[in-house]
Amino acid sequence: MRIAVKIGTSTIAHPTGRLNIKHVEDLCKTISDLANAGNEVVLISSGAIGMGVGKLNLKSRPTDIPTKQAAAAVGQCELMYVYDNLFAEYNHTVAQILLTSADFESQIRFENFKNTMNRLLELGAIPIVNENDTVATDEIVIGDNDTLAAMVSVAIHADLLVLLSDIDGLYTADPHKSSDAKLIDTVEEITPEIIALAGGKGSELGTGGMTTKLRAAQICTEVGTDMIIANGSKPYLLYDIAEGKAVGTRFVSKK
Repeated sequence: MRIAVKIGTSTIAHPTGRLNIKHVEDLCKTISDLANAGNEVVLISSGAIGMGVGKLNLKSRPTDIPTKQAAAAVGQCELMYVYDNLFAEYNHTVAQILLTSADFESQIRFENFKNTMNRLLELGAIPIVNENDTVATDEIVIGDNDTLAAMVSVAIHADLLVLLSDIDGLYTADPHKSSDAKLIDTVEEITPEIIALAGGKGSELGTGGMTTKLRAAQICTEVGTDMIIANGSKPYLLYDIAEGKAVGTRFVSKK
């Protein structure tokens, strides 16, 4: 099974920007075990800017582009260092892939990207993908890693995309505000009513970013890839997901 897993900043990092060691260790251990079982796993990881903020001892997340890109440059090194060391403990090799929207818009670059990804998976490596925040501008930015994860999943013909977030899935109402909110376990069609449940929020640190997750679901399900939203603080749920058990909210593909 070819599985793409996206992990959000709020799961791998504390609000300070420093690494959430327990969550990342559990994630790497689980993915390594899934790979050992014969699955091909691609990890789409947020967190470069957040970790750069912590590494540079900035007082808050930057708002200007140059400082964001500087934080991303520092944080990306830290992020890959952590992943390389943790996956190496379980005898797995990782590869870094940094992308912008230009890599999807140019046919040559897109084909090169797909060929590289497929070859890495054939060689048994675990590709770790992130947006190239150090060079991304308004013209070539993808904007959020939920959309990036969906685009990567489609490109590599993943069987399943799992978005690990700070929320268990899609609810009938905001579970932080309503005690009557119920988890929706299956979505077979993304209707205006389903879109309205996102509440208009984009992808923000610690919010769950449901709008971008529904956009990702639309991208995936249109071409035959199922998508699941699950709680990133419980990476062991990936075992159940790989076995086809009901976890979080599954968006069923149309093909």
